[in-house]
Amino acid sequence: MMKTVRGLALVLSLLIAPFAMAAGDATAGQGKTAACAACHAADGNSPAPTFPKLAGLGEKYLLKQLQDIKSGARPIPEMTGQLDAMTDQDLADIAAYYDAQARQLSGAKEAKLDLGEKIYRGGNIHTGVPACIGCHAPSGNGNDPAGYPALGGQFADYIAKQLRAFRTAAHDPEDPAGRDNDGEAQPMRGVAARMTDQEIDAVANYIAGLKGN
Repeated sequence: MMKTVRGLALVLSLLIAPFAMAAGDATAGQGKTAACAACHAADGNSPAPTFPKLAGLGEKYLLKQLQDIKSGARPIPEMTGQLDAMTDQDLADIAAYYDAQARQLSGAKEAKLDLGEKIYRGGNIHTGVPACIGCHAPSGNGNDPAGYPALGGQFADYIAKQLRAFRTAAHDPEDPAGRDNDGEAQPMRGVAARMTDQEIDAVANYIAGLKGN
């Protein structure tokens, strides 16, 4: 009986260990982001829309993107080789560190602000575009347990670029300009496929003005 108990305890410890290792350590992550700072800044608030803000984006979402970039599921030329030497624990630590940082507000322009708010909060019932708040929250804080990123305050140009990439992948899965790492349910491809350029630009601008966290 004692041997059985000990054997069960050993099996459970082996099963639990990988999950324990996957927990990110923000303090450890800070020391692993030196190279990242060149594009994303030390605190994850990139100074230019060419590179996204990572601060407060959501730990689960950040980790998935890092894993996808490393595996090639999300190809980003600027990131080629940057994560090759990183372990799963390294990626988890980096995700935890950036998520712990406060995201700075980019700010929205007045042009098409009403349209952006309409799409973000209510979608477009005529074309089947759902409201963004369902996944990204009214404040733009997202839903970290579900893996939905906090977008409030992100650069409008970057958001618009990603929406267009999802739309491209939805219409032509073979197009290298597309982005398709939103999972088997394809939530972002499904949304972006129905959006016009005007709607994409408007909602991206509105999101850039959300205070988020």
